[in-house]
Amino acid sequence: MKLTIKRVYDPVSSKDGFRILIDRLWPRGLSKENAGIDLWLKALAPSTPLRKWFGHDPEKWREFRQRYIAELDVHGEEIEQIRNMAKRRRVTLVYGARDTAHNDAVVLLEYIERET
Repeated sequence: MKLTIKRVYDPVSSKDGFRILIDRLWPRGLSKENAGIDLWLKALAPSTPLRKWFGHDPEKWREFRQRYIAELDVHGEEIEQIRNMAKRRRVTLVYGARDTAHNDAVVLLEYIERET
């Protein structure tokens, strides 16, 4: 599978392949033309209550991961869509968070790879 993650604010590259934005909110200060997004899957983002509770606090990371995985369990169709794409070509899951280690894309990537 050819699947990776990248911040939406990093330069778009031809090596990114198909770019999927996985945040519920559009990234601040970035135009749709400059984002290079091929697909926006808002449904895969953490729910608004979970996102607000987490607030990108690394101390809440372990519990955030557990809660987010529980939310992902009901999105089988979207997960399968990404898996199928990643079998045929490179897919980059794009996110807006500053913290590259504690964000929803990290969890989603693990989830997709684990369930393969």
